[in-house]
Amino acid sequence: MNRFDFIAPHNISEAVAAAAEPGSAYLAAGTNLLDLMKIGVSRPVRLIDITRLPGLDRIEWQPDGGVRIGAMVRNSDLAYDPRFARTFPAVAEALLSGASAQLRNAATIGGNLMQRTRCAYFQDTASACNRRVPGSGCDALHGENRLHAVVGWSEHCIATHPSDFCVPLAALDAVVELEGPQGKREIPLEDFHRLPGETPEQETALAPAELIVALRLPAEAARFAANARYLKLRERTSYAFAVVSAAAALEINDGVISHARLALGAIAAKPWRAREAEASLAGAEPTLEAFTRAAGFALADARPSGDNAFKIELARRIAVRALILAAEGTPEVMPALPASPFSTTPGASHVA
Repeated sequence: MNRFDFIAPHNISEAVAAAAEPGSAYLAAGTNLLDLMKIGVSRPVRLIDITRLPGLDRIEWQPDGGVRIGAMVRNSDLAYDPRFARTFPAVAEALLSGASAQLRNAATIGGNLMQRTRCAYFQDTASACNRRVPGSGCDALHGENRLHAVVGWSEHCIATHPSDFCVPLAALDAVVELEGPQGKREIPLEDFHRLPGETPEQETALAPAELIVALRLPAEAARFAANARYLKLRERTSYAFAVVSAAAALEINDGVISHARLALGAIAAKPWRAREAEASLAGAEPTLEAFTRAAGFALADARPSGDNAFKIELARRIAVRALILAAEGTPEVMPALPASPFSTTPGASHVA
């Protein structure tokens, strides 16, 4: 690990000013950043500690029923907040399916959005990686790539985004609040992460020195509370990133779907919102035929980026399964294995 300066600002303005210096990086829990520093992938010369900045660790309910979540709220604190879990159950389920309990107790909401890809070639400094060293190439294209992207990829990068949390956020129209040298602004979560194109090193829409200060879920997202699920298929039941995942949310009135939301994870460099699939479900009955048709729309543009054609069919099936589970209704208690397709019996309630 390289030597670095450690800065502890007293407020957001001081933090932003400090981060404007070249080579700076914000430090929250560090569950991803510190690992990357240890292996030489990330080499900041200044760390800006934001863990003690006032006001960033609050869950604030808005008068209209929406919620504002400070960037320093811990993953476990949000997932186990009773009101939040009842109102946005798919988000809570996604949070509880990620990492381990120890990591969820440390990791933050803002840091989760800023996770970097787990592509092995990105994390190996001896490999060519356009995300890490622009213009160096992409060894994943002709390497071990069975878990890489099947939509939105380019010849410059085929990596996927690792977050579980971000998948239901994209489906539910979450908004990210930012503060930087040019002031405050907001950006939809769906637009926060970038597809690689010709500039895969530009992973997010953040401007230099901008800081994530909060995340908002709109009141409209609460309409799906009764029929919302997150489903994650992984190579082992826990402590693993998704091979494919899906967040499905339905509003059902008189046996007909009035509104639908669907987003897929681990198939692209960002959470993949399936808007055409959603449109196909509006006005339809919640049947296997309707869900299969919607999943087809969701993966219509998918193509293998290597030895991963199986992910396209797997993603279709996980989308159908997530929609079926959502139609059956949000469980009264969180499943014993959150988001797992193998979970058949409920666990202990954390929303009472």
